[in-house]
Amino acid sequence: MPLTVLNLAGSVALLLWGVHMVQTGVQRAFGAKLRSFLGRTLKNRLSAFFAGLGITALLQSSTAAGLMVTGFAAGGLVDLVPALAVMLGANVGTTLIVQLLSFNVVEIAPALILVGVLMFRRASAGPRDFGRVLIGLGLMLMALFQLVSVLTPYEDVPSLRILLGAISSQPVIDVIVAAGLTWAAHSSVAVVLVIVSMASKGTISPDAAYALVLGANLGTAINPVLEGSTGPDPAAKRLPLGNLVNRLLGVAVALAVLPYIGTALARFEPNIARAVADFHTAFNVILALLFFPFLQPFARLLVRWMPSRIDTTDPGVPLYLDPAARKIPVVALGDAAREALRMADVVEGMLSGLKDALEKANRRQITETKRMDDVLDKLNTAIKRYITGLDPEDLNEADHDRLREILTFATNMEHAGDVIDKNMLGIANKLVKRGLTFSPSGQAELLTMLDRLVINVRTSASLFITGDQRAARLLVGEKEVFREMETIATDAHFQRLRSGKVDTVETSTMHLDALRDLKSINANLVAAAAYPILEKTGELLRTRLRAI
Repeated sequence: MPLTVLNLAGSVALLLWGVHMVQTGVQRAFGAKLRSFLGRTLKNRLSAFFAGLGITALLQSSTAAGLMVTGFAAGGLVDLVPALAVMLGANVGTTLIVQLLSFNVVEIAPALILVGVLMFRRASAGPRDFGRVLIGLGLMLMALFQLVSVLTPYEDVPSLRILLGAISSQPVIDVIVAAGLTWAAHSSVAVVLVIVSMASKGTISPDAAYALVLGANLGTAINPVLEGSTGPDPAAKRLPLGNLVNRLLGVAVALAVLPYIGTALARFEPNIARAVADFHTAFNVILALLFFPFLQPFARLLVRWMPSRIDTTDPGVPLYLDPAARKIPVVALGDAAREALRMADVVEGMLSGLKDALEKANRRQITETKRMDDVLDKLNTAIKRYITGLDPEDLNEADHDRLREILTFATNMEHAGDVIDKNMLGIANKLVKRGLTFSPSGQAELLTMLDRLVINVRTSASLFITGDQRAARLLVGEKEVFREMETIATDAHFQRLRSGKVDTVETSTMHLDALRDLKSINANLVAAAAYPILEKTGELLRTRLRAI
């Protein structure tokens, strides 16, 4: 008996591994394209439904598709109604492989594995990924055959019959058990295929098999709820919870009419394995047809249950990225530009905090300023998600130019913040820890450059809005000013160091690093707003090298 349990567990593990190989093979080959395809098709309910069906048929995981679209919905990249339609399609799509494998196709398993291994040994990525898919399908077929072989000798064991008979008389327990197994395995396909195999050998009754299938459909809706979003905003949970409610209602109704379903299916399909697979498909198709007309009011109900909650105390939470504005690109780009200006304000605050830390050797100020870099990272990520989610077909050439300008501005502001956080504040922290100070003249040079940087941040933000060509040339001229300031400050620093008057060797390196870092921050400010304008007008040289 222990050996039999081990063989049974090994067969199930092989089945799960086969499903995993199919999923990873498809994701590696088409993952980015599938995500892009899904993003493009989330315009209306019908196209979203078929997109969810097709993607899940390829991935063989409604959980994977659910997590993908939950990420879109949580980030505000898609409305709730088409997202719910995707989930309905995904639930239907996951039944297709069960339909295929419910036929007796185990004979082709060796051929699938052979061809898959030959393709997997190819050097190029495409054949290798497709070979992985074929190997996974072959392993799934072999695992199902092995599962049936292990169960066959024990189908008439009295103790097993009594146990399964007791379970069969409690369909609610069947649902709970199958839901738990599906949640743990992250694969309703594997669980349903095991149920089909057990039903085909008479190990479980048809009614128990149908109830277990209902549990598998319920369990596959649990993972997106637990893993889809960990943020504090309840709105991010609308889609996975909506799908779970959909499953719960469907399972409750199906349980109520299960005795009548079993009788009807027995007349329609005498092959129990095919009957279980057909029940799995019919449940999801009927549920999709029933819910599809009511997605709009259902979405409104979910919004009422879980309204958006913005933590106004967190400066990293976007304030102006309105998801509804994506339908009007010119408005959406304006919202993104307005959010990007907040990044300039944060950079200015970091520069002010850095100045205070250098002047007063304030460790608390250093810590508070370092936290502001996290705000920049959050805003930059939110802006990128927002504007890259716009439909390119709705953007004209000017819109595309503005989109690139916003991305350039946000990226360079984030880079400027990184230099302040990782380099300049690191220097300030070392000075505090070691009880060191720069020379008065050296400190004055750094503070003068910081004051000028604050002005340049404001100029960059203003230029980002106005697009004024003259202001752009003035801001670019600041690069030469900072080069001269760095050169003068470096020469004066070495003169003080040689004379041995004030600076020490220990602070010398930090002072020179600080000069270069401040110049680098200024370069990011110039690149954020001035370069895109001058490049558009043809006033920006491609290289500073003299032509030979």
